[in-house]
Amino acid sequence: MNDKPVMVIIGGSRGIGAATAIMASQRGYRVVLTYSSSADQADALVRRIAAAGGEAIAAHCEVSTESDITALFEQAANLGPVRAMVYCSGITGPASPLAQASAQTLRQVIEVNLVGAMLCAREAIRTMSTQSGGTGGSITFISSRASDRGSAGEYVWYAASKGGVNSLSTGLAREVAQQGIRVNCVSPGPIATEMLTPERQQIGASAVAMGRVGEPEEVATAVLYLASDEASYVTGANLAVAGGA
Repeated sequence: MNDKPVMVIIGGSRGIGAATAIMASQRGYRVVLTYSSSADQADALVRRIAAAGGEAIAAHCEVSTESDITALFEQAANLGPVRAMVYCSGITGPASPLAQASAQTLRQVIEVNLVGAMLCAREAIRTMSTQSGGTGGSITFISSRASDRGSAGEYVWYAASKGGVNSLSTGLAREVAQQGIRVNCVSPGPIATEMLTPERQQIGASAVAMGRVGEPEEVATAVLYLASDEASYVTGANLAVAGGA
């Protein structure tokens, strides 16, 4: 087993996750990035990282399936010391007022955005905790400024799921602080990813003090800071990367 630190990025094949994977590999991490349906994108990203001299593997993982998550962290631990986990997986479901939303949409969003985050954090703790032989490390959840704004008329269930992630991060930071693990959130505003159509990016930009949407790399920079030794006394924080939104 190599002693190069491993970063596990849940939902790492595109958007913020992909930008984080590229940046992490540039900063000396061996990257394990997961995908649910975009195998071609994940494989292309792994090749891109390798071509630039980095190390990465792609692993299929359904965050609603406990056995997938357990197997993922076992695989990651075999590659080297797991020092960081970043939870980027997130879905919104179709936009609508709550009165028109299906129960399936509500359950799916909570399952992926919140339950999946808890399951992955649980396995990360089991792997990294100094109380169980791990070397300690960092957990970072990608939340959203929607958790404060509520996404009324569009995705109140998404905003609620991210509010749950914020609470999870706050409580978990206190729970595992004595186990060598720091836990933080990054809350992006509107970001230029596949999650937002060009029209929605324009709407988002108009609601931001800086007058533009953010780039995935700007969020990744915050994630890598929180995972680094430079943030050694930072836990329980929620860092807004939102242009003043």
